[in-house]
Amino acid sequence: MRVTRDLDLAEECAQDAFARALAAWPVDGVPDRPGAWLTTVARRRALDVLRREAALRRALPMLVVDEVEPDPAAAVASEDEVIADDRLRLVFTCAHPALNPDAQVALTLRLLCGVTTAEIAKAFLVAEPTMAARITRAKKKIAVARIPYRVPDAAQLPERLDAVLTVVHLLFTVGHTAPSGPDLVRGDLVERALDLARMLRQLLPADPEVAGLLALLELTHARRATRTDDSGRLLLLDEQDRSRWDHGAIAAAVLLVRESLRARPPGRFALQAAIAAVHGEASSYADTDWREIVALYGVLLARWPSPVVALNRAVAVGLASGPEAGLAELEPLGSEPALATYAYLPAARADFLRRLGRYDEAATAYAEAALLTDNDVERAFLRGRYDEVKTASGR
Repeated sequence: MRVTRDLDLAEECAQDAFARALAAWPVDGVPDRPGAWLTTVARRRALDVLRREAALRRALPMLVVDEVEPDPAAAVASEDEVIADDRLRLVFTCAHPALNPDAQVALTLRLLCGVTTAEIAKAFLVAEPTMAARITRAKKKIAVARIPYRVPDAAQLPERLDAVLTVVHLLFTVGHTAPSGPDLVRGDLVERALDLARMLRQLLPADPEVAGLLALLELTHARRATRTDDSGRLLLLDEQDRSRWDHGAIAAAVLLVRESLRARPPGRFALQAAIAAVHGEASSYADTDWREIVALYGVLLARWPSPVVALNRAVAVGLASGPEAGLAELEPLGSEPALATYAYLPAARADFLRRLGRYDEAATAYAEAALLTDNDVERAFLRGRYDEVKTASGR
């Protein structure tokens, strides 16, 4: 991106560098600084392409800051810092206000985070062709509008910050429970999201929503060791061994939650972090203050109307006031188009029906939920529950 100022060309050059590495490294060995090697090869490829294109040749001095080929070790003397800085630059480039908000988030996830178009579409609850078209339009808009590749100055940060925070949150969400594949978690995405949230905290230490987002991610990540058992089976909150949670991280994150809630009105990430803090501070599942969680979801729903927030609130109502109340809250969400293919809606219905002993209806709902998820760990859990209620219904 530094050399080309063209997203498509930058992607092509990066892919070419990876292809050359696959051919060269098995023969010559992996270089001491693989990132520097790849960057140099991609940069040379980009310069070659630009020089061959007559229309761009006249603009080359404006496009390339330094045409002298760098020594790989010198060019990336502090490789980790450069990579972190470039990630943040790319996030802010994609979060330009000239782009549609959904496109800002989708494009960043695709370019920066290695999330497939299909996975992004699932996260946004839209069809894959729809999401592919959004990403293509966003790339073209960046090229036409000559959106610069940089972190904006302080005066421009507020208008982009919400999109950047949304990107980091969705990146963490996609990593925390992978939309598809054999593993429950994509650890690379989780770590990348945490890195970006921590960088944003350093960049904007007084912003309450940045504090709220970092707290939310840290609180959620603190439970990572207990989300599956030794065999890889999914464990829900009521089955998890809380002594294995990272209580040091929880305590530090709770301080961030308190800081983020000082803003009036509190932002959506601060409210989500507050909900996560209620879970994190409960000594046991039975001690969870579900009524406080319902109240917080109510405030969040007013602040950020979303069918997914409404679903989460309905689940909390069922756990606070009983499964009948939960089913009543879920009922109107069945006609919500955005949730038509969202596995967690039939999964929530199935759980409440199971608790009520309505096993045949629960089996149908579990089967529907299993069909709607592409994550193998989630599907195995839902099929296990389906078998349980089918067996119970035959007694």
